[in-house]
Amino acid sequence: MADDVRAIAFYLPQYHPIPENDAWWGKGFTEWSKVAEARPLYHGHYQPQLPADLGFYDLRVPEVRQAQARLARQYGVHGFCYYHYWFNGKRLLERPFTEVLASGEPDFPFCLCWANENWTRRWDGLGKELLISQEYSADADRALIRELIPAFRDPRYIRVRGRPLFLVYRANDLPDPSATAAIWREEAAAAGLPGLYLCRAETFQEALAAQDPAQLGFDAACEFPPHGIQVARSSATAGLDPAFTGYAYDYAEAARLLATRPAPPYRRFHTVMPSWDNTPRVARRANLAVNATPEAYRSWLETVCNRTRRDFEGDERLVFINAWNEWGEGCHLEPDRRHGLTWLEATRAALAGTPLRMPAMHSAADHLPIYEQIERLACELGIDGADPELVLREASTLARRRSAELALRDDVITALNEKLVRATRLLTERQPDAADRDHPAAAHERRLAQ
Repeated sequence: MADDVRAIAFYLPQYHPIPENDAWWGKGFTEWSKVAEARPLYHGHYQPQLPADLGFYDLRVPEVRQAQARLARQYGVHGFCYYHYWFNGKRLLERPFTEVLASGEPDFPFCLCWANENWTRRWDGLGKELLISQEYSADADRALIRELIPAFRDPRYIRVRGRPLFLVYRANDLPDPSATAAIWREEAAAAGLPGLYLCRAETFQEALAAQDPAQLGFDAACEFPPHGIQVARSSATAGLDPAFTGYAYDYAEAARLLATRPAPPYRRFHTVMPSWDNTPRVARRANLAVNATPEAYRSWLETVCNRTRRDFEGDERLVFINAWNEWGEGCHLEPDRRHGLTWLEATRAALAGTPLRMPAMHSAADHLPIYEQIERLACELGIDGADPELVLREASTLARRRSAELALRDDVITALNEKLVRATRLLTERQPDAADRDHPAAAHERRLAQ
């Protein structure tokens, strides 16, 4: 059964303001700032991706963290892997995890990944337009691991072979990874721990080179898509912004290749992603996984779970998911207004080895005002949303002509049409509120009602 595979979702602790981001990006900046500003780059491009059930949350609120853990547990996620931002003694975005550790809540398994890359204005971890950089030394290695000892001792901390699991995002950036690993293990032993289970993420160039983590003093590696994806560019991007300089590829093809590639001669845990679209962060330089669907994701996750059961034993049966809440990279299990709970439903189905019973893809948006639904559809089609009848007429025509390209279903169009009729009828019974009165679609519906 599925309970022998532990699915661990990477978790971004960003969604709260900090002084550094205020200084670098403007007062009150959080990831949501970029998410809400995203715009489509081609016809049918799903942007902006906006949260549903959990809303635009603030991770300083403990009830939010509890709600996240409840959702994750309900749909089979074993634990979170929190990113740890540490720059030679300076921590950033530390408050959510610090409070999780201090309060004991939520009572949900976790581990840590040291996100040891530079912070840059280009969101690429490289050396240009630096905001804060990493500096390495033996003393820094000791300080880092000593600071993490209380977390490693927490009963919720995820262990492999009895040892706390600690991941490093860019192990090859360490000047001497083996020496760093030896220092960490020495400090863990001195603190009375049974050691550490060190895992390096296969990111950037390392994603394409099968390098045994033992050469770096590590115990295992894990995949980290979209790093390592090498497939042809997708042509399913009609109306693509001519200024686009990024990389658009077919999600299902990338998933198939990663799920079935040969196992290396070392321990490498599988990682899957529900989607990928970092348009909010880099706009026309985006990396786009085109036509990502919950069913394709479910198939990918189920395949790697089966391989994990075959190739690993005991508590080394780990599968990672990128990610729980990377909204700025279009990569999240958390409910959004288009898919609702479908990514989570797909996760549970894959872990259990059962078919995905597809809920209505747009069910999470049913509670939205009709005007916002019309705007969303117009945005997907790349047409003016001021005239609801025009939007629905164009959507029906384009759906019939290019249904595969736009991924619009007739039942969605029909449902929206029915909503428009209901909204028109309701307008004859009540006056719209102030926000409605200011909307051009509302004015059009008032004319229809008259």
